[in-house]
Amino acid sequence: MELDVKNTEYQSIIPIEEYLSAGIHIGTQQKTQEMMRFVYRVRTDGLYVLDVQATDKRIREAAKLLAKYDPSKILIVSARQYGHYPAQMFAKSIGSKAITGRFVPGSLTNPGLHFYIEPDILIVTDPAGDMQAVNEAVNIGIPVIGLCDTNNSTSNVDLVIPTNNKGRKALALIYWLLAKKTLEERGDTTFSYSLSDFEAEV
Repeated sequence: MELDVKNTEYQSIIPIEEYLSAGIHIGTQQKTQEMMRFVYRVRTDGLYVLDVQATDKRIREAAKLLAKYDPSKILIVSARQYGHYPAQMFAKSIGSKAITGRFVPGSLTNPGLHFYIEPDILIVTDPAGDMQAVNEAVNIGIPVIGLCDTNNSTSNVDLVIPTNNKGRKALALIYWLLAKKTLEERGDTTFSYSLSDFEAEV
């Protein structure tokens, strides 16, 4: 067991062990100053370990925020391969839009493009890999929710969800929980997907 899970006062959405088995807490060997507050400890091999309780709290916060928006005005972006499928599943389950793979410059800022869209809020799988989308969101003045690993800069992210944003199981779990909690916050109990429905194939 990597983390101390004896803290019984805090009730997480799912058992902390489930976060750990999905590898949510496994960061990188690099860390930015902004992400230090989410780091639980540093392993002997130099790997930074994220605080899963912070992740859990931020999923709740993000869900509360997303529930206030018209779902069709929520955009999820993922250049990262293992984020493609869970991002699409998230969009499908809450009724929003997803752009996976290459993000075409101007998608949010150039009305002349045939695939131009006007979201009210943006979710990115990795603020570094999805930097073009983040910059355009900042340009048009909409909030950004970012799944941030220990090595991410968070300067243009309004709400950070600290997580391993590279792992297949970690991304599936984050997007599954975020979809589930967003619908709950809306008072919608129709969410019927299991975690495995959100997992990308290897």
